[in-house]
Amino acid sequence: MTRARRFRSFARAIPLALLAALCWIGGCATNPATGKRQISLVSENKELAIGRESDPAVIAEYGLYDDDATQRYVDSVGQRLARISHRPDLVWHFRVLDSPVVNAFAIPGGYIYITRGILAYMNSEAQLAGVLGHEIGHVTARHSAQQITRSEIAGLGVLVGMVFVDAFRPYGGLAQQGLGLLFLKYSRDNETQADELGIEYAAKAGYDPREIPQTYATLKRIGERAGSSLPSFLSTHPDPGDREIRTTQIANATAASARRGLEIGSVAYRRHIDGMVFGDDPRNGYFDANRFYHPQLAFQMIFPLGWQTANQPSQVVASDEHAGAAMQLSLATSRDTTLSAPQFVDSLRARGEIVEAQGRSENFRDYSAWVGNITAKGSSGQTSFVAGFVKIRGGQYLQVLGQVGSSNAAADQIFASIRSIAALRDPAKLNVTPDRVEVKSVPRAESFASVYAAFPGQALSLEDSAILNSTRAGTTFEEGAPVKVVAKGIHPTG
Repeated sequence: MTRARRFRSFARAIPLALLAALCWIGGCATNPATGKRQISLVSENKELAIGRESDPAVIAEYGLYDDDATQRYVDSVGQRLARISHRPDLVWHFRVLDSPVVNAFAIPGGYIYITRGILAYMNSEAQLAGVLGHEIGHVTARHSAQQITRSEIAGLGVLVGMVFVDAFRPYGGLAQQGLGLLFLKYSRDNETQADELGIEYAAKAGYDPREIPQTYATLKRIGERAGSSLPSFLSTHPDPGDREIRTTQIANATAASARRGLEIGSVAYRRHIDGMVFGDDPRNGYFDANRFYHPQLAFQMIFPLGWQTANQPSQVVASDEHAGAAMQLSLATSRDTTLSAPQFVDSLRARGEIVEAQGRSENFRDYSAWVGNITAKGSSGQTSFVAGFVKIRGGQYLQVLGQVGSSNAAADQIFASIRSIAALRDPAKLNVTPDRVEVKSVPRAESFASVYAAFPGQALSLEDSAILNSTRAGTTFEEGAPVKVVAKGIHPTG
């Protein structure tokens, strides 16, 4: 979904004389976290603008976790940290994204995102504070501004402010297969500083920083289990390997000099993640071979056989690399709920989003539609698409766009997929539910392996469940101790 760029060495790219000149003309600013003067071509107002413009795109692409209590809880912890950070006057925003992938990230201007995926793996409010504090540290230390400045000075042509999505992204952005945000890769020094700031902020806010290193140990185990060094979702957090050891040393020293009565907040934290969705949520759509089912919108669609497919939060994408063809399914909306599919296409053309449209109205088994070819404006000029717009309810249209080059066969396949769209009525495919985290009490003192066996019907293996609980199979749990299990939902059946 996103791409990180490697940047040339700042020291090599910028002569000292040029650095001095840039400072002289106003290109230097004081870093709030360090108090040092540094070159910056990105003003604070520009950072705020980046955040304001990017935040709606992030939310639209990944979705917010649909639980107001969880959103308020995470925001309350984040605001507590932000108040004692180096930039307390920023208007901070903390969002829980509806993604199963384990990660958190920040964009300039005070926007912090954390996935429900990583929330499930943490075990205390202090650990949550450490993750949020780390991301706050990236913002307060202006790491994104530094990377943008370095890349622009080096002449690498980074797009203005890391953004983004042009006005007609649903049409012009198909090749990107997702959000147009460019998340710059932080340096190891940036990550080290963010770790240190996260620990500092957590302790100043009254949390026990000695809880934080366990988060990095868990991330390492998840990565090893998945066969990679670190879970990646818009990941800007490469693990250098000694992170747990280094943060343990810093946390111990910080706790020793901090005030007494540092909080851990395990009980409150477990209460808020009890019942949280775990893993993929089938209600948001799922594939069975090349057939796609969407229970929430109650429709189904057949994709071309043999094409690679991916169900992403805001779209479904499919491609045939051999033919050089790709297609995108997304949901388009109109405030005017009375518009037919052809009228909706006319409205897009009237607004200038579509330059040209050649097609016809059709009636499918369950829906009315418009099918044809369109030319649309995009960030790199005009682009032609094979297209279909299918009205599934008032003001909602399934939008299918395809790029096929000179492949007539691929165009025929995409048109066939558009015409396969039908209502979903099969209860076995409609009535699905996700797996969920449940907090239980250990019935008696025994090993975690025995505790795991005492709760049948779990969705995770013994090892994965041990990682979820930051423990090992042979570790002894005391009677009454809390333990997290992942209860199976109602999964799709053929």
